[in-house]
Amino acid sequence: MEHQNDTRSRILTTGRRLTAQQGYTGVGLSTLLKEAGIPKGSFYHYFASKEAYGCALLSEYMTEYSHRLNASLSHPDMDARSRLLTYFEGWREKQLSPNLEDRCLVVKLSAEVADLSENMSNILQKGVSDIVAHLAQTIEQGQNEGTIASIENPQTLAEMIYHMWLGASLVASISHSDDALNSAMDATKVLVPAP
Repeated sequence: MEHQNDTRSRILTTGRRLTAQQGYTGVGLSTLLKEAGIPKGSFYHYFASKEAYGCALLSEYMTEYSHRLNASLSHPDMDARSRLLTYFEGWREKQLSPNLEDRCLVVKLSAEVADLSENMSNILQKGVSDIVAHLAQTIEQGQNEGTIASIENPQTLAEMIYHMWLGASLVASISHSDDALNSAMDATKVLVPAP
């Protein structure tokens, strides 16, 4: 059983690296298995289909991302506004990284899988909803502790900021420039003002 989990994990880890570089549809199963060092016939022992593999890949990524998000937005040595801005500063740095694996897989795959797989799209949508809820909670915490000015609807603001960052990340990828991400950072500071 442990060997099966190791092999499955190796397929997912290799797949994440390849997907970050080539996209989901750009990674063929033969390439994936060759890179992972797994015999060709064994893929379906671990995943019922390529879509099931894609769902597992996204589920694992969203779980890891949720842990990192929680650690970032719950940092005990920073106030809520600082935690929020630090989170987005980290986003900007990762999206500008020359290492494609550092970049957000949600940004990379959202448009690609939206029409390709309802199941994969649902995993992404749930992940995004969880992220937005955590951002809204951090904004509320900042209001309660007095580090963020009064905002009428933290949930709506969190959605708007997250969507802005997704768009800025796509523009940064297209333009190979950090201008959109820098603008998103400036806008976030204005949208989440100190009192």
